[in-house]
Amino acid sequence: MEERKLGDYIDIAIQREIEAQEFYLGLMGKVADQQAKDALKLLASEEKKHEEFLVKYRDGGYPADGLRLNKPIDYKVAEHMDKPDISGDIASKDVYLIAAHRELNSYNFYMGLADLHPAGTLQDTFRKIASEELRHKERVEYLYSNTAFAQTDGG
Repeated sequence: MEERKLGDYIDIAIQREIEAQEFYLGLMGKVADQQAKDALKLLASEEKKHEEFLVKYRDGGYPADGLRLNKPIDYKVAEHMDKPDISGDIASKDVYLIAAHRELNSYNFYMGLADLHPAGTLQDTFRKIASEELRHKERVEYLYSNTAFAQTDGG
């Protein structure tokens, strides 16, 4: 297998973060609910922060331990629900489920990159980025659950 430098992998990660931003901003035009639009805008801004962090990290602006490891809760909603179709107008609950699937894919991408490397700085960096994606998944699964299964007056 061809040896790659850290910067090559970080460039791939940066491109994925840019694609995530574009995806969320594009999805905003397919949903009518303002709260869902706001959530998508927030997700896009989080992905922008990831992009900016990765650029700065790649360019030597952060040490290898510059990322903190979060312990998100994985509700596993996306793993048990089919990804909704993105064509046409999308219900708010479906926007959150679509986002959960995207964040799950991002988590798996970064964990896959981590697994390609021996223990060390690069593996730790990709695991920390994966943790951030899982945190996003936690957030949108929470929004999905509260939208799809809203509590009624009766409890």
